[in-house]
Order: sequence, then C-alpha cells, then structure tokens
Amino acid sequence: MERIWKCAAAAAAVLMVAQGAALAADAPAKASKAKATHAGSVSLATLGGHPNLNGVWQVMNTADWDLRPHDAANAPAAAEKLGALEAVPPGLGVLVGDTDIPYKAEAKAQYETNRKSAPKADPEAACYLPGIPRATYIDHPFQIVQGADGDMLMAYEYASANRLIKMKKVEVPPIDTWMGTSYGQWEGKTLKVTTLSQNGMSWLDRVGDYLSPDATVIERFTLKDHDHIQYDVTIDDPTTFSKPWKMSMVLYRHVEPNAQLLDFRCVPFADLLVYGDLLKDKPNTDSAK
Repeated sequence: MERIWKCAAAAAAVLMVAQGAALAADAPAKASKAKATHAGSVSLATLGGHPNLNGVWQVMNTADWDLRPHDAANAPAAAEKLGALEAVPPGLGVLVGDTDIPYKAEAKAQYETNRKSAPKADPEAACYLPGIPRATYIDHPFQIVQGADGDMLMAYEYASANRLIKMKKVEVPPIDTWMGTSYGQWEGKTLKVTTLSQNGMSWLDRVGDYLSPDATVIERFTLKDHDHIQYDVTIDDPTTFSKPWKMSMVLYRHVEPNAQLLDFRCVPFADLLVYGDLLKDKPNTDSAK
C-alpha cells in the first residue's frame, strides 16, 4: 500500500511540474495578447473606413486671447474691479513659422483699430457667432457628430453655434454668413474642411485679428490617438494678407463619463453691452409712482 501511495505522489508531482511548465510557456503568449488588446483599445477606431472623430473636444491654449506669443497682462477692461479674474493669461502662440500675421498695410490699419476698440468691439463680447476657425479654439468645448457616411456636424457650446460639414466637392456658396459654408473630404486619415463665404465681421481672437469675406480657411483634423486630434489651419485671404499663413494646435477629448455640451446661450449676457446706451437718460418710472 505504501508503495502505491509513493507512486501516486510521484505521478502527481510530475503532473504539477508539467502543468507549471505549460503555464510558464503560455504566459508570454497571454502577455502579448493582453498587450495587443490594450493597444487595440487606443487604436484609431473607424467609421465607414475613416477615423472616428466623434466626441467632445477642447483646446488647452490661449489662442482665443491672442494667436501670437504673448505675456500675461492686466484685464483688458475694468481691471480695477476684476483684478486677476480676467487678467490675460500668457501663451506661446499657435502661428506656424512666424510670430506675427502678414497683414497688408491697409488691413494692418484695420487690425490696429480693432485692437484699440477691444474688448467692447469684439464680436465674442456681443455673443455673435465666432466664425471659423475661432469656433474651434474659443474657450468652450465643441462636439463632432460623424456617421459612417454622409455629412458631418460640429456643434459648439458657445452661443449654441453649429455648422454642417458638407462631404462633397467645394462649391461657391450663395451667401456670406457668420460661420461660412464648409465642405469636407478625407485625405487618407485626415479630414480636410474648406470654409468659404464668411461675412468678414468675425474676429480671430480678442486682440482684433480678422478675415475678409474673401478668405479661404482650410482646416485639417488628424486623429493622432484616441484622445488627441492634430488641428492645422491654413488661411488664404489676398484681400487682407500678403501671403497665406498657418496655425497649429492640439484638440483634447473630454474623457469624463458625462462629457457633454452645456447651455451657453449668451445673448442675455450681452444685452447691457449691446443695448445699454438705450437705457441712458431713461426716466425712472418707478420713483415717479
């Protein structure tokens, strides 16, 4: 009996060693598979064979304050009341290859006029639609809505703005508008959007940079990984600038589970700015009663 137990113990030991060897041999394969699965979780998902850009996105820069490199500065208005709350944050700039924008002489004069009249004359202060490309880097998130085919939609939290990206060849739009008319096409993994016929009333930032209605704005959205889009813009406006110029920045995905656009219909916030002069010298009817 003792001999039988010894044989059984030896057989069990051999079996355990064999199982351990099998597990050890299988471990690298499982690790590789897990690594591949993890890599797949951050790979570029596709819709209709194109990168999936769906999501809520936002910049992390100060381009809306000034596209150029700039230092921190006092609040542009009411600094005695706002203190540091509305102080201008410093920024490295988003211009590509330049530290300034190549205005023509007459257009430079208009820019200087805009700059001196800011912030009150800034269309953002009055809650006018931001135009393109400012809508992308204004200090509010935006959402890309993309299907497997057909047109795309970009919705913006600021002023509840939106624009349709018509996925077809570029045409001549019938009318100028604040947001212009946008046409999209895929160039490999990059979404190229051409926007024409903006009304020339929007600014590019809070210091008064602007476009004319003749401007062609070409945006390129390239998904670098699941949570980052490389955003490159080329502006060609021969009425305003001596040559085409570019800006570049990164868009970051909002990854919180409840990421969404909230309500920022800002017209009521701008009423006193836009219509306040109508209240001057208005008789106080309450005190007369």
